[in-house]
Amino acid sequence: MRKPTTAHWLAFLLPAALLAGAWGAQLLGGLYPCQLCHWQRWPHYAALVLAGLAFLVPAGRARGALVLLAALAIAASGAIAVAHAGVEYGWWPGFTACTSTIDFTNLDPSQRLDAIMKAPLVRCDHAPWTLAGISLAGFNAIFSIAGAITILALMTRERA
Repeated sequence: MRKPTTAHWLAFLLPAALLAGAWGAQLLGGLYPCQLCHWQRWPHYAALVLAGLAFLVPAGRARGALVLLAALAIAASGAIAVAHAGVEYGWWPGFTACTSTIDFTNLDPSQRLDAIMKAPLVRCDHAPWTLAGISLAGFNAIFSIAGAITILALMTRERA
């Protein structure tokens, strides 16, 4: 049984690290996730399971297929993160209930209060934390897409 490749290790460790960061930000930093944040996590969970299963199968097509699927799941998280970052930066409108487009201009005070009370607690169109102008969704997009491309490139090189 051949040892796992660099691509395999990256397909396992990248989503593990990104999920650890997300959970750390939530549990230690008090940055609670919105709906789109949760959507970004699901493909990473899938990638972690797929890459983990790949450790259990002999080297060959089955292992390669699992690592490939993990890379595609990581890329999917990156795509969701691009969509989320675009909502946060105001590039396009949000498409979930966690974005706010309340127009207060024609509302009386009781209607305004009602609109505020019905607004989601954690909004998808507001970045609660940034570093150098890049939100957590932006960082996930960068790391996930770059990681998926790297895994695919390594898979190609390691097969040759």
